[in-house]
Order: sequence, then C-alpha cells, then structure tokens
Amino acid sequence: MSKPVRSPGRRLASAWPTAGFALALALVLATAIALPHASARQPAMAELWNGAEIDWKEVGPGIRESSRTGKPVVMLFHASWCTSCKRYRKVWHDAGVVAASRSFVMILVDVDKDPDANGAFSPDGTYVPRTIFYTAEGDVMPDVRGKDPEYPHTIDLDDPAELRTLMQKAAAGAAPAGPEPSPDRRAENDAR
Repeated sequence: MSKPVRSPGRRLASAWPTAGFALALALVLATAIALPHASARQPAMAELWNGAEIDWKEVGPGIRESSRTGKPVVMLFHASWCTSCKRYRKVWHDAGVVAASRSFVMILVDVDKDPDANGAFSPDGTYVPRTIFYTAEGDVMPDVRGKDPEYPHTIDLDDPAELRTLMQKAAAGAAPAGPEPSPDRRAENDAR
C-alpha cells in the first residue's frame, strides 16, 4: 500500500479538540443554512467516487442529515492532483461498499475546494486520501481506522475488503444499545 500524500504547503494539524470540532460544526452549519440551494447538489467530483450509486453530500448538508437521522458519517477527503486518491476511487465501486454506504451519511470533501473543512476535520493531519468515521454526535470513532499508525485514516487503496470491514464495524458500533439492566438486576445476576 502506498503512503498517502500530504497537502502541499500544509503542515499536519494536531488532534482537533471537541470544542474546536463544535466551533467548526457551527461554522459549517451557519454557512449551509445561508446557502439552502447547496443541499440539493452532489459535491464536486462525486461522479468519480461512484456518485451514481453512493449518495455523497457536501459537509453542511451531510452534517445536518446526520443530526436529523442519527446516522453515523463517513467523511472522505481527497484532491484532484492526488495519485493515491485516483487509485482509491475504484474501491468505492465495490458492491459491498455501495451497500454499506446506505447505513451512513456519506460526505465527500475536495481539500482544495474546501480548505476550511479539511483543516477542521483533521484529527491526525490533513493528508489525502483520508476516510474518517464519525458518530452522529460528531465524535471520531476511535476504533474505526486503517492499519497504518502514521496515517490511521488511510484505508487500503486497492482492495475494498478493509473499507467494507470498517464500515460494518462502524455501523455495528453506531447501532443503539439495548437498555442497561438496573443496578438491582445486575446485583441479582452477580449473586448467582
């Protein structure tokens, strides 16, 4: 697997704190509300990322949909000049990836066209391609990441198996848990 490419002229950002994420989310939502027509269109270059079968959203509309529906988010960062991104596009044509995408709000971010989102949603840097799984509440799913410790949000560029597995794990982790047993009931179970 080749290494992801860092955006030219950008240094890696430190982990994005929750307060910073909330501020970024508020800015994106404010912009999206001011531009209501933006919610109906797919992001730039969506057709290259299988936009015919995957319902890609821009950042603002995607975040609003996740908040409204409770669906978790897959946020994919790419650049038109990135050769690794061009290879990674093929993974998104896999039937299993397409089927799994229906359990998420899918957000596609061109880092050159939306540098603010690229910087705001960069828990470990602004490298591309970068695929980050978020809960509907806006938290990064810490256990849903790729195998490379240096670039943990880089997924196998050529084989869709890793992405499918991560999507299944994220969807299962985002499913609402059953009710927690009452403390009295827990005590009965422990005593037996």
